[in-house]
Amino acid sequence: MNLLNQVKFLIRKEIVLEWRSKYAFNGILLYVVSTVFVCFLAFKSIQPITWNALFWIIMLFASVNAITKSFVQENRGRQLYYYTIASPQAIIISKIIYNILLMLLLSVIALAFYSLVFKNPVGDPLFYFISVLLGSISFATVFTMISGIASKAHNSGALMAILSFPVIIPLLIVLIKLSKNAMDGLDRSVSMDEIGVLGGINVIVIAVSLILFPYLWRE
Repeated sequence: MNLLNQVKFLIRKEIVLEWRSKYAFNGILLYVVSTVFVCFLAFKSIQPITWNALFWIIMLFASVNAITKSFVQENRGRQLYYYTIASPQAIIISKIIYNILLMLLLSVIALAFYSLVFKNPVGDPLFYFISVLLGSISFATVFTMISGIASKAHNSGALMAILSFPVIIPLLIVLIKLSKNAMDGLDRSVSMDEIGVLGGINVIVIAVSLILFPYLWRE
């Protein structure tokens, strides 16, 4: 199979496995819903700036829980099977695409429920929604790459936390600034720099993944 067919096959496999079990997605969804509800019970009403920061904190931990399983929970037998049927480039691309789709779905549900529970103070709802989608894509690309690196270590959970910290902090700063501009209803042209930075981060992460992952996969 060529690269495109391999990617399609692997994405279909991921979707079928998730559809059969559903425990992973349902568990993440339960985490998001319960966290939002607990925050509502604790705060009742929050300031707009806190509303924004709290949402991204919830999405950050939800994305970690959702994407960690990409490689860390793959057993050695399944990895050997992938090694025989697909190229490493096809594997990492399919993982990134699947995790992007998963995070987009999760972020839409989380934002809808979050806005329902807490009063929505967003000045430009459409642009805020776009910023959430961009953030979900960024989380998916970054954590997929880090999960692939961490899966080759014995203490993969701790390594993933260590590796993700220097990457995710600048990403969060950009996302919070971008979404804050949308909350304040500022002109969208003001946020073009942040969108460009997010796009650049995604391109760099995907490029690094395509370069490094074949070497990791051989191990």
